[in-house]
Amino acid sequence: MAQASYPADLSYHAEHDWARIEGEEATFGITWYAQDSLGEIVFFDAPKVGTRLTKDESYSEVESVKAVSDVVAPLSGEVIAVNEALASSPEAINEDPYGEGWLVRVRLSDPSEAESLMDAAAYEASLT
Repeated sequence: MAQASYPADLSYHAEHDWARIEGEEATFGITWYAQDSLGEIVFFDAPKVGTRLTKDESYSEVESVKAVSDVVAPLSGEVIAVNEALASSPEAINEDPYGEGWLVRVRLSDPSEAESLMDAAAYEASLT
């Protein structure tokens, strides 16, 4: 299980999702807090490449031994890659939520939406 952390180079959504924004593209995943709350993750229902995501709307589910939880898009765009390794190793989301446990890569349709996301300090403050 990963140690609690909220990397400063990421942007955070109130629904416990993160985005690593790189120009017109971003990588999405769930935060340490989200994976810790869910417990051992046993399945990630990946969207198909080409799926259009809408900010603040569910685009997938993660299933743990405790619950099934929606994954909410922190930004809008089109899925250009899915972390295929999670099909056989969903526990990577628990072990490395900001690295090997990433969920999807997206070509952003409106990069200005990122202005509504929180930085690490604001996200951490929202958890208390």
